[in-house]
Amino acid sequence: MAQAWRCSGLRWSAGGPVLVWDGGRRSALTWGKHVAFGVAEGGVRTCVGARGNACPTGAAVSARSTGARCEECARLDRAHSVAADTIADDPRPYHVYLAWFGPGMVKVGITAEERGSARLLEQGAVCFSWLGVGPLMAARRTEELLRAALGVPDRIPYVEKRAVRAVLPEAAADRAVEVAELHARAVALPAWPESLVREPLRVVDHTEVFGLAGLPAAVGEVGELVAGGVVSGELVAAAGPDLHLATGGGVVVLDTRLMRGWGLVPAGGAELTVPVRAFKEEVEAGVQDGLF
Repeated sequence: MAQAWRCSGLRWSAGGPVLVWDGGRRSALTWGKHVAFGVAEGGVRTCVGARGNACPTGAAVSARSTGARCEECARLDRAHSVAADTIADDPRPYHVYLAWFGPGMVKVGITAEERGSARLLEQGAVCFSWLGVGPLMAARRTEELLRAALGVPDRIPYVEKRAVRAVLPEAAADRAVEVAELHARAVALPAWPESLVREPLRVVDHTEVFGLAGLPAAVGEVGELVAGGVVSGELVAAAGPDLHLATGGGVVVLDTRLMRGWGLVPAGGAELTVPVRAFKEEVEAGVQDGLF
């Protein structure tokens, strides 16, 4: 029986996307690479634990969960989290940013300054600009100010992001328009926190990094992995946690967060057999060295 691997998730490095496996092994992903793996027969998806600790009960979790955690581990994971507003005394400076994912899809968010643009790559931001930098609570107040005064959301569903990646404006200047307009409105707000330093507009574009230029429209996304199922396709793009795979039935998007918690095995040249959820038409416009 082939060795089963467990995926820790997709990471973005200076060289591009990398799949990380439990134990620290990494699989670099490059355009044109054939990605193929199967879910072990009879396998059950189990909780990945919290904050580096294994789940004490090894609880089974839903195949459709992107968090891959049981209720108790999910609670523990968010118990000390900036995203969950459970930390108020973090002394590190934070960036406030504006991120654009497609026409009409701009969000505001914050990230620790020391992380640079990693958070934007992880979210699949097509382009972004810093808005300001300062203490955590000042960054949080600015985020809330933009939501209240300008109606800017702090979340955009991944299903909306991934369905429009093939129909983005071709010119970088056109992709930057909404960020530039919102940046100008944001820095002009009178209630800007004094401790947050405004940052000038500098739009960073990730189209080339993600491989989105000329990207074929995706027909759908993997809805879940199943025991005995196979994912197989040629990597044509990647953004955030998503891999865009060219298959015999068209391009399919795999959210790599669905891989966590499963025992995965090599699949060779097998075809994709896991459930695929179609996008709505109106939204479309030798020796084994790891798994791949």
